[in-house]
Amino acid sequence: MTELSLAFSPCPNDTFVFHALLHNRVDTYDYKFSPHIYDVEKLNQDALKQVFHVSKLSFYAYLLLKEKYELLDSGSALGFGCGPLLVSSRERSFTAQSKIAIPGRYTTAFLLLKLWNPEITNFVITRFDRILPGVKSGEFDAGLIIHEGRFVYRDYDCYKIVDLGEWREKETNSPIPLGCIAIRKDPNTIIHKEPVERIIKSSVAFAMKNRHDSRHFVLHHAQELDETVIDNHIKVYVNDFTLSLGQVGVNAIQKLDEMAGWKKVL
Repeated sequence: MTELSLAFSPCPNDTFVFHALLHNRVDTYDYKFSPHIYDVEKLNQDALKQVFHVSKLSFYAYLLLKEKYELLDSGSALGFGCGPLLVSSRERSFTAQSKIAIPGRYTTAFLLLKLWNPEITNFVITRFDRILPGVKSGEFDAGLIIHEGRFVYRDYDCYKIVDLGEWREKETNSPIPLGCIAIRKDPNTIIHKEPVERIIKSSVAFAMKNRHDSRHFVLHHAQELDETVIDNHIKVYVNDFTLSLGQVGVNAIQKLDEMAGWKKVL
């Protein structure tokens, strides 16, 4: 039996994807996975130290860590109409000097924000589920929201300044790569790439065919408990690209890499 650490976020798309793998719904062959569930920015930070064998990463973090982690074909969050939003309270106007809450320095959302407006420098790293309450209370002038935030920001009396996914889609005519699953490249781990990739793909396929089987697991970890929001979240972030990136997905990642202009962003 080979045991591997598997790290992913508590967001509905991740718990939906990995439920079958962790709960004996699919064949995991001679592998046992120990789950570690954290906010995506903590996962990005942990990946800098190569903490976990297999981990969810923001695509921005993955592009920075390509020498340490290898991308897996299944499990990614990538698509159209699913990008991060920059929002603000209706009581405040937005400028490049506005105090912005961001969900993490290594998130794809932050990369896109800096590409959209490189002059933005006044930002505060804030856990994603605390951003909208902070904007509503006046702690922040604006917030960069991801995950369930796109479905509920109006409930916090916020308005959309820009949909960064929509902006990027118009720039590149390709889906937006948000998050991925990657495996460490050290010799003792990378040898497991093919079977791990196959197991994750079967877990995704099972989830897509049995959409309610994971409901209790998803609800247990979700920050937003409204089931309609959760269903919309899964519908938007789990799609054919999650099953397999395909050439379109690979090309989209390459375009993000080329668009980044690393020296400018970092």
